[in-house]
Amino acid sequence: MTPVIPSAMAMSTMESPTSLTHGAYAELRSELLACNFAPGEKLKIDDLCRRFAVGSSAVREALSRLASEGFVVSEPQRGFRVAPLSVDALRDLTDVRCSIEALCLRGAIEKGGLEWQSQVVAALHRLTNTPVWADKAARRYSNEYAKAHETFHEVLAAGCGSPWLLHLRAVLFNHSARYRWFTGPLSKVDRDLAKEHREIAEAALSRDSEHAVALMNAHLQLTAKIVLDAVSSEREPAAKSAKAKPGKAHAPESPGLKRKRGALSA
Repeated sequence: MTPVIPSAMAMSTMESPTSLTHGAYAELRSELLACNFAPGEKLKIDDLCRRFAVGSSAVREALSRLASEGFVVSEPQRGFRVAPLSVDALRDLTDVRCSIEALCLRGAIEKGGLEWQSQVVAALHRLTNTPVWADKAARRYSNEYAKAHETFHEVLAAGCGSPWLLHLRAVLFNHSARYRWFTGPLSKVDRDLAKEHREIAEAALSRDSEHAVALMNAHLQLTAKIVLDAVSSEREPAAKSAKAKPGKAHAPESPGLKRKRGALSA
């Protein structure tokens, strides 16, 4: 009996349960980091199955993995929700990330060789020449810029050679990404991102640890400040309204915040 051999096309369309789960995980994670789901939003299994064209088991496994990473919250008997964003969490995350990025950067400047220098130059070139906005009017970052930005910071730190430091840095970077995407529509500040990144790279390549770390800290803290300032400005009108008419205060929504109402808690 001649064995039946699947055609190359048929084989290409066959996916294992593992690959389906990973695909659902990767797509959902990407959308969570980009704030395509509002903080605190309920994640319905059936909706996600249709969205990513996979079965419920793949979605459940992806959600469980994302819950273990802190991007999703699992509620007994109630399912899954997008992890919340908060002012206190942002402050803590930014301070810890500054510390870890500083350790990575100092190590990279001390140990990084010619290969590391070349990779930093290449990553900076790509970042500088990648369009920042997918929709400038809505201040929505492009996916291409997000990837180039991630690669730049990853390469800059990689020269330290410490797997544990790099692991911790990656975890913090990914959680910071949600706030970074969140700042886009909120921001009233026109940052010169190309200049910020170029100056960090130049200081690192010049082996100036103190200056490089200072620039990195300023870069990270500015992102946090933009969010905090935006939240503060949203609360001020509500506070004035509450003082004038007790019990009838409401926080006005700007167009960019409408879909994330109440998303960032104190």
